[in-house]
Amino acid sequence: MRIARFSIDGNVAFGAVEGDKPDELVLDIIKGIPFADFELSGTKVPLSKVRLLPPVLPNKVVAFGRNYAEHARELGNEVPDAPFAFFKPSTSVIGPGDEIRYPSFTEDLHHEAELAVVIGRMCREVPRERVADVIFGYTCANDVTARDVQKREKQWARAKGFDTSCPLGPWVETGLDLETASDLTVQLTINGEQRQLGRTSEMIHSIEDLIVNITEAMTLLPGDVILTGTPAGVGPLTVGDEVAVTIEGIGTLTNKVVKRG
Repeated sequence: MRIARFSIDGNVAFGAVEGDKPDELVLDIIKGIPFADFELSGTKVPLSKVRLLPPVLPNKVVAFGRNYAEHARELGNEVPDAPFAFFKPSTSVIGPGDEIRYPSFTEDLHHEAELAVVIGRMCREVPRERVADVIFGYTCANDVTARDVQKREKQWARAKGFDTSCPLGPWVETGLDLETASDLTVQLTINGEQRQLGRTSEMIHSIEDLIVNITEAMTLLPGDVILTGTPAGVGPLTVGDEVAVTIEGIGTLTNKVVKRG
């Protein structure tokens, strides 16, 4: 099932996305919230009539860096022996169609296409054999990065945590099992030109590794998001670019880069 969060006539709701053709998709509005038992209302609205929002509002976004060997090497970094985590604040999250605002403090803004894992229940110290039980589903992400600031400041809070630096969407796909999610095509285009192409099977540390690692240290809450790293091919964004992340079996997340006002 594809679960979207959307607004219509000033109201915000969740809905199940139905249909296969892009111009014929509809939303069956959900009674309640998708992280608990819910029912489909049977009230349907065309997707074209709503504004899609970030599919979740995470308490925290836990991101893992340098989790694809070729990406680590393309930036001249060592491949880490253990998962390498950092955070993006909830205020960095935007949804499909929202604008990525180019910060005034950088001159080298980069794209990073990523598979995002959405957590479905409160959990900590998750054993490997229970990882699938805490996953709600998967969505597309773009870990937008001020590369010059990242290099200059060493720690990554400003470089990766600024407002609009974490596009998510277009919805959460709940129908993928762990085995399938671990071998999906991840692609990014700018203005229709392919810039990144990889597979989640190229991850150094698996989805299970990442969730076991972070829950050893902290509790994850329903709606929290895990960013799993980016394949090689990262590069600059400029004002006016339309950047699209497409992940096999999930969908396409599209955002435009604008000058920060």
